[in-house]
This record gives sequence, C-alpha cells and structure tokens, in this order.
Amino acid sequence: MSDSTTEGRLSAGQWLDRLGNIAALDVMLDGHGAAAVAVRQSLAQIDSAVTAITQRLKASQDGRLIYAGAGSSVRIGVQDGVELPPTFNWPRSRIDYWIAGGPVALTDAVENAEDDENAASQAAVAANLSSHDVVIGISASGRTPFTCAAAKAAADGGALTVGIANNEAAPLFGYVDIAIPLVTGAEAVAGSTRLKAATAQKICLNMISTLVMTRLGLVRDGQMIAMKPGNAKLRERYAAIHGGEPS
Repeated sequence: MSDSTTEGRLSAGQWLDRLGNIAALDVMLDGHGAAAVAVRQSLAQIDSAVTAITQRLKASQDGRLIYAGAGSSVRIGVQDGVELPPTFNWPRSRIDYWIAGGPVALTDAVENAEDDENAASQAAVAANLSSHDVVIGISASGRTPFTCAAAKAAADGGALTVGIANNEAAPLFGYVDIAIPLVTGAEAVAGSTRLKAATAQKICLNMISTLVMTRLGLVRDGQMIAMKPGNAKLRERYAAIHGGEPS
C-alpha cells in the first residue's frame, strides 16, 4: 500500500531500482496517467478558477496573471506563462512571476529560497497589486513557506488568489480564494514531485490559461486568432486563419 501524500513511498513492488526497464517505465507512465485523473477530480474547482480569473482580467486593461512558487512548481508556472504572448498575443506586461530565489532559480537550485517568506512579501509589495490582478500559487506539498506567504500577501493586496497543490489538506488552501487540490500521491521516486505532481500541475495550468484566453475572445472556431506570427511556420498558420499574410 502506498502513501497518499507527495512525501509517501510506493510499495516495494514499484521501486524503480528493483525493476527492469520496461516495468520501471510502466510504473512512471501509470503515474502520469494518474495525474490526469487527479486533475479530472478537481474540474469543478478549475471551472471556478477560469470564471473568476476571466472576470478579473476582463475588468481592466492592466490586470495581470501572476505565477508564484518555488522549485519545479514555479518552473511549471513560468512554462505556462511564457507561452501566452506568442500563442494569444497576451501582453507581456500583464504576466509576472514571483520565483523563490529569483530568475536564477529557474536553472539552478537556490539554497533555502523556498523558505524565504520575506522575499514573497517583498515581491507582492513591489508588484503594487490591485483587485484586477490574479495570483496563482503553485506548490506540490502545499506548505512551501514562500508560496504560502505569496498567497497571503496577494490576498492582502486585493488580488484574486488561486492555490494549486498536490496534497488535499494543504496549508496553502487556507490563504487563497480558490483551492485546486491535485491529489497525485506518492511518486515513483519518493518526494520527487517533478514527476506526476508536476504533470498534474502542467495539465491544470494549461487548461486554466487556455480557457481563460478563449473566454477573453482570443480563440475562435478552435483557432488562435490573435497569435503572433514570429516565424515561417506561424506566418503560414496566420495566413490560413486570416486569409492572408500579416501586414
């Protein structure tokens, strides 16, 4: 029997170091399939988040979508956010990232950064938040001090707050307006939440941002009508959508 938390351990028959390659790959693939199931179980909460985020961003021309977190979780957030300008022509000025340890932490581990609550509070103050902003806090454990502090500071600043975590009783959920539990359980490598926990986070964020952009009118007939045609492939796609090359 495996533990149901992200810090748990799978049963001995699923330990990768005791399995052949195919069996080990099966264990990991089954885990990623379970990530999609975990997302499906929170569709109602994701629906609430999409509706609320859309309302906030539609209400002004400067409301921002802000991703906050540490380690693998915030890397997933950045991966989601950086795709919005080229895919939907969403203004870069309307996206921000609060990264524990700063931008360098995207490629290098920064010691103790995830425990720095003060840095999260400072990021919120520097952002000069308003009620039009949305802050999404992402944490596999749901108890990362930086992420919890970011959510609290964002709420204090009047922003809409959404929390995504992979444990059901996550402290992060006590600081946010909308809690999205993605209960993925123990990992194939105990505690390595870059595996199925991160997969669930990626699926969830993809769904939220894509449907928000759609509800904001940036998708029509299943096509990305506002895309930025920045290379030959995209110029061809733009021409197919709009009936001609961009001017």
